[in-house]
Amino acid sequence: MLKTLVAALALVLVAVYTPAFAEEAKLVRSISISGHGEVLVVPDVAQVSMGVTSFGSSAREALDANTKSMQSLLQSLKAAGIDSRDITTSNFSINPRLNYGENNAQPPKLVGYDVNNMVTAVIRKLDTVGAVLDGAVSSGSNQINGINFSVSKSEAMLDEARKNAIADAKRKAQVYATTAGFELGNIISVNEGGGFQPPIPMMTKARSAVAEDVPISQGEQALAIDVNVVWAIE
Repeated sequence: MLKTLVAALALVLVAVYTPAFAEEAKLVRSISISGHGEVLVVPDVAQVSMGVTSFGSSAREALDANTKSMQSLLQSLKAAGIDSRDITTSNFSINPRLNYGENNAQPPKLVGYDVNNMVTAVIRKLDTVGAVLDGAVSSGSNQINGINFSVSKSEAMLDEARKNAIADAKRKAQVYATTAGFELGNIISVNEGGGFQPPIPMMTKARSAVAEDVPISQGEQALAIDVNVVWAIE
């Protein structure tokens, strides 16, 4: 009885393991290639962090001075055409200022308070950035922590970078295929990575009371995409 069952099972396995099944079980030969694509664009938006740090013998005195300067700064930004929705408070702090004496040799003594209030302003007209910075300093800002440039509508440009990345991967794959003597088959998979490159730093320069607006150069920004493409080998 046992021999009969074993024989029947063997017949079933032979029937299932057909040539077609064996063909499907073979590993698909493939080649995996990475491609890089990018486009260079001129940024059209700037974000500037600016604000006021004030000192007073009391927290009240420091806050009042800071509030007055900040109100003047905000008026300057709005006068420059920056919408209220594009001005966001990014930091506010009140901290005691302590004096530890020469070489930190004595117990700390409270000498006053520092108040810091910072906003981030989005400037959508880049030809006004210099004037905005000039107006900010003139209105009382004594803290400007840098400028970040970006591209507001980047999808169409990123699509061009995607096309360039695929073309780059295909070019490399074709070189390998020609050199190694095989044909590229259908694409098995495409995986995307990458994105925005860091903005190229701007150039700024201090100005005197009679100088022109602060010179700003936004340069170019690379929008980049990396892809990994897998082809079947024929």
